[in-house]
Amino acid sequence: MELSKSQTINRALAHYGIRTYLDVLEHTPRTYEDMNPTENEVMILDKSRVVFYGYITRFPTLSHFARVSLVRFGFRTLAGNEFNIEAYNRPYLVKILNSGVKYVLVGVFDQKKHKVNLVNISKYNAVSHTEAKPVYSLPSEVDQLTYRRLVDRAFSYYRENNYEIKDVVPAYFMKKYRLLPRKEALELLHHPKDFKDVHAGLRVLKYEECLKFTLKTELIREENKKLEKNKKQHINTKLVDEFIKTLPYKLTKSQDEALIEILFDMNKTSLMYRLLQGDVGSGKTLVAALALYGNYLRNDQGALMAPTDALARQHYVTLCNLFKDTKMKIALLVGQTPYKEKKAIELGLINHEIDIVVGTHALFSKSVEYSSLGLAVIDEQHRFGVNQRLLLASKGSHADLLLMSATPIPRTLALTIYGDLDVSTLKEFPFDNKQVNTLITSSNDQKIDELINDSLAHHQQVYIIAPLIMDDLTADKVTVETLFARYLLKYPGKVALLHGKLSQEEKLYALESFKKNQYPIIISTTVIEVGLDVKTANLMIIYDASSFGLASLHQLRGRIGRDGKKANCVLIYDGSEESERDKLEVLVRSNDGFYIANEDLKRRGPGELGGYRQSGLPSFNFVNLIDDFKMFTCAREDSKFILLHRLEPGFRRLLKEANEEINNDKFTNV
Repeated sequence: MELSKSQTINRALAHYGIRTYLDVLEHTPRTYEDMNPTENEVMILDKSRVVFYGYITRFPTLSHFARVSLVRFGFRTLAGNEFNIEAYNRPYLVKILNSGVKYVLVGVFDQKKHKVNLVNISKYNAVSHTEAKPVYSLPSEVDQLTYRRLVDRAFSYYRENNYEIKDVVPAYFMKKYRLLPRKEALELLHHPKDFKDVHAGLRVLKYEECLKFTLKTELIREENKKLEKNKKQHINTKLVDEFIKTLPYKLTKSQDEALIEILFDMNKTSLMYRLLQGDVGSGKTLVAALALYGNYLRNDQGALMAPTDALARQHYVTLCNLFKDTKMKIALLVGQTPYKEKKAIELGLINHEIDIVVGTHALFSKSVEYSSLGLAVIDEQHRFGVNQRLLLASKGSHADLLLMSATPIPRTLALTIYGDLDVSTLKEFPFDNKQVNTLITSSNDQKIDELINDSLAHHQQVYIIAPLIMDDLTADKVTVETLFARYLLKYPGKVALLHGKLSQEEKLYALESFKKNQYPIIISTTVIEVGLDVKTANLMIIYDASSFGLASLHQLRGRIGRDGKKANCVLIYDGSEESERDKLEVLVRSNDGFYIANEDLKRRGPGELGGYRQSGLPSFNFVNLIDDFKMFTCAREDSKFILLHRLEPGFRRLLKEANEEINNDKFTNV
């Protein structure tokens, strides 16, 4: 049965979580189109976006070609300048455009032909005119005009039925910060007259988001402080130092300092909740391994959890090699572990025959119990929920918790967004220089093949990355499937394929074949972003590089040059947007993860956190952690105030909702 147009729209919006009129209003614009008239009309740069207010001076004419139609007309701006306008495949304009009517025209200027390619044109209406035109993130079945009409209908529904839109922020803070009522804020965001209205509306939703987030972290921190670990043996740090002396390399100063902080916490009566952050390749895994060794010395079990099977297996091999001369018993428990082996591991954990278990979210399983879990280590902690990470620690009698993140950010910012954690930071690399050269080029540059051939000639390996597996809805994006077919023709018998939709056996085969250099080229999505360590990989080619966030690109780049030798990262960008190229230039200028993470945060705006723009930092719909840092710190202090006065009626509802979200997060799938 064929769906009606309204049913198709409703179904499409439901996939976006928009099912009620309130959902419609809470789905705010992702950005705003600046409708202020273009200044200096005689000095417009080529390919610039222009906004003109004026009148039709030459009546539209329609021409037909093989597959396209073209409408041409003349336009005079209010400043008196004449422009030739061209619009492709919009023959209806001939019927609707009239002389004597004032229009708002948006287009792209072609300097060479001194014409404007039309984007859109509409009648000027003084009543509904706005300098900031809302643009929504919508499914393909729903156009912008349809959604704007739906927004108007939603507001009418609330007005006609005299329904309220409740404020999220308690009245105490509404008054303190002179915040607008939520209903008024939403009205300004959907129907702004100018960018001042947008700012006033966003201020309310930003503070809401800051307060809810910081309240949850403060609640978790409060809960953590109440817990005390069972009486533990004191870790003999001299024995840890003796083990470090047997290593074939020295720890960096940062590694030394971080390990001292961690062992000091582990020897306290209160539980450790610590974040170990550092750039890709700064040696976080070794510090975590030494913490697990200290935990072993106090006769406790340790668990190391990773977000993927591949990373868990890699950590397992690393620990086995590191502790091969000790009596430690190490096991690997992942989703693909055979049933018989899994049961043997579970029995070994209960009987304390296993000292360290490495795995994925399988370590959360109800059937997994520990005799004496003393330390839980979680790698790439941002891939787990705010409180879900505590589930593993809860498997022990109040175990210490160490989280690792490869997205380093300034300590003050880290303490704010990870308010329930203490922070240790690695600032150096184990080797002196990471010689990764980064360049931006187009997909048809012959240099790409030259670099690949050079790597293969020197028996080194190549990563080729794309943002998508295969998606018919985004034909303009390069996919791993199309790249695999292309490179397989060029390099038969040398190319492996890796993406999330392959079976576990296929993934492991691709990874192992690449690690052993049986296939020196691997075509992949960002599944290789986290933790994969192949020392002989010296070249990475990233297609549609602008589709990724800076932090994600930096993590991908961290997979090469891990032996300290020269490596190349090629960012492929075929677009013309100056802002996107400027973003990629950040990676050309710097290999510093702190600088890159900061630049990534600066570029984040409302609505830019979904899609391909992933990074290792908490996602917010409205807040920019750099621009809104002061608001974030205020909200954190306000959250502490709420906890001190939790019995106040105005705070109870917010606390109840925060606790419910924390509890729901515990049981969300990884």
